[in-house]
Amino acid sequence: MLNITPLVRQFFAHRVRIIDSFAERAETLQREVLARLLRQAARTEWGERYDYATLRGYEDFAERVPLNDYESLKTDIDRMRHGERDVLWRGAVRWYAKSSGTTNDKSKFIPVSAQGLQDLHYAGGRDSVALYLRNYPESRLFSGKGLILGGSHQPNYNSPTALVGDLSAILNENVSTFVNLFRVPKKQTALLADFEEKRDRIARETMHANVTSLSGVPSWMMAVLTRLLEITGAKTVDEVWPNLEVFFHGGVAFTPYREQYLRMIPSKKMHYMETYNASEGFFGLQTDPADKAMEFMLDYDVFYEFIPLEEVGSDHPTVLPIWEVEVGKNYALVISTSCGLWRYQIGDTVKFTGTRPYKFIISGRTKSFINAFGEELMVDNAEQGLKQACQATGAEVSEYTAAPVFMDAEGKCRHQWIIEFRRAPQDLEAFATALDDALQRINSDYEAKRYKDITLQRLEILPAREGLFNDWLKSRGKLGGQHKVPRLANHRDIIEQIIAMM
Repeated sequence: MLNITPLVRQFFAHRVRIIDSFAERAETLQREVLARLLRQAARTEWGERYDYATLRGYEDFAERVPLNDYESLKTDIDRMRHGERDVLWRGAVRWYAKSSGTTNDKSKFIPVSAQGLQDLHYAGGRDSVALYLRNYPESRLFSGKGLILGGSHQPNYNSPTALVGDLSAILNENVSTFVNLFRVPKKQTALLADFEEKRDRIARETMHANVTSLSGVPSWMMAVLTRLLEITGAKTVDEVWPNLEVFFHGGVAFTPYREQYLRMIPSKKMHYMETYNASEGFFGLQTDPADKAMEFMLDYDVFYEFIPLEEVGSDHPTVLPIWEVEVGKNYALVISTSCGLWRYQIGDTVKFTGTRPYKFIISGRTKSFINAFGEELMVDNAEQGLKQACQATGAEVSEYTAAPVFMDAEGKCRHQWIIEFRRAPQDLEAFATALDDALQRINSDYEAKRYKDITLQRLEILPAREGLFNDWLKSRGKLGGQHKVPRLANHRDIIEQIIAMM
């Protein structure tokens, strides 16, 4: 295939310069985004309800418009799905992303407007490529194909006026002709609902292709690559795809999978770029390969606000625009977008590592943490602790979940972890000690509660059989796509379900 990478790099050069200016223009850009969103939504029902036409800036917006979650917007979203126009966003909204982020049985249908599709979702994909080509001048990305792994449509949720699917399936369905020229597998395969069939067909369709990039969720992409090696008999992925050079990944933290990918793709020219894309929008990108933190994209159709984590759920929490956040603090993310989500609490938590530009890590979920004894263990703590324990023992973790044991028969309290190992440690007790010690180094609250085993005893690990977590996801109809294993929970509902299948 003809290599057009230099032409694409030149095309994106101006956009890269704009992104580089974010550090100096953050407040101005975000105020402009909010003004644009308010102006465009002024004649919707929601805009008239809160008199958007008279708002004079962020301060008025924050005072007049309430914070929302899915339940508070559900009635309006249901009306939109049944064909009503100009409700939360102007015109009719045809597409709805079935959220996989919820851990209960209720489905969330996130509106994806035509404008939001372009200026909130696809904008992130374009910028991913732009920044990657800037960071790697030797790239030949567009000399081959990109393997894009996505979810499926959900026809059982469709109505005469609305179509439902995983966000990745919606993106696949509406992608431009140009992108289709450079992607595999074929659309029919990409949209298959049965993930076990899908991964087999993807591997067979792409094994002879010149694949230069991968895009998808690390856990599900790993399953596809494993199947590729089984079919081809190759020892490493770069034996099959010698020109593979980048994995654009998101959806779950990459830390537990990094070593597995490095072993599976040992090529020195292989790169990894993290993205923050969700059903609700595309929010951030890893702009510097030397810095694992991502940077908020400030000129998309999304206005960001942040609630200090300790105030989440309170009656009158502090809500801050991005120009008022502090480095090192955990915040719950709140968004307003051109898909009609207004001051919407997305459920993710982030921690800022810098403000010039605004760089962050995803630290967890507002409902995915353990704080049963005042230890405030976040997902980011768990990922770092597992990384250190694996380094100390030579183990590799495939999947995991953890929850508190509030009090056992002996009156002891602890955290209980179920871990599916790709490479099990020789000494499980040594791994448990290494993980416990690492969490104490990382999290001072956990360390305090572990003091002399008075409040919290050493954690317990239950090794999972191979495929346990996939079996649990499959039992809930969530195998493949954007679905993911809940990592931490402050209750035992999820872990008891998984234990019952061990």
